[in-house]
Amino acid sequence: MAKWTAFPYDNAEYSYDLTSLKKHWARLHAGDAEPWPKDKAVQEAWALYHAGEFQKAHDAGLKAGGAGITVANKAQSIYATYLEKNEKTRLAMFMAVAERAEAQQAAEPDNPAGWYWQAYALGRYGQGISVAKALAQGLGVKVKTALETTIRLQPKHADAHIALGAFHAEVIDKVGSLLGRTQGASKDTGLKMYKEGLKLNPHSAIARVEYANGLVMLEGEKKMKEAEKLYAEAAACEPMDAMERLDVEMAKAELEE
Repeated sequence: MAKWTAFPYDNAEYSYDLTSLKKHWARLHAGDAEPWPKDKAVQEAWALYHAGEFQKAHDAGLKAGGAGITVANKAQSIYATYLEKNEKTRLAMFMAVAERAEAQQAAEPDNPAGWYWQAYALGRYGQGISVAKALAQGLGVKVKTALETTIRLQPKHADAHIALGAFHAEVIDKVGSLLGRTQGASKDTGLKMYKEGLKLNPHSAIARVEYANGLVMLEGEKKMKEAEKLYAEAAACEPMDAMERLDVEMAKAELEE
């Protein structure tokens, strides 16, 4: 495997030993409601992930197996979203995550992580090839079903609520509300999901960024001021790990444009 691009910021503040990782676990996983793993190898893989050592976390997660697959999927997804420059490689990474997550669903149908990471990876893949193309390939239904299953299995999964909000917003934005209805997309449901996600994880920068984007997609220019306020709040969030730092930096970059 080619060497992945290194996390571009100082990660000293995000380097947790297993004791401090356990202490901060609830806050670090407020987005995905992932339970504290029993396996020490999986705990170590998560420590690598939070420090921004995405390739090492991916490899350690795959090696650990079991709950480690979730670490591998999250590490590869976040890396591909923010740091992979080559579009072809990025899309291939998302498809690899989607396939692993689908296998995880088959092995553990009650594990919300398998459903969420399939939805996340297919959603990002769909954005890469164009939302209209993804919908034509039937990916929209898969993403929506997987996110709804995630929330049914883990109602406190904030990230799944935000992603489901984004699904509704993007479909309506790309194909309109009339055609969107054929995909099960609704403006009211989208807005409700964003609000719920932010309520579940009030520290989240990415929830604010996605909500801001969704507001503009669903409500247009009249919500621009509210969207800018959400971006400013996101940029002011205090990151607790590498992913949160990437989210905050993205919000800052948007504000500067």
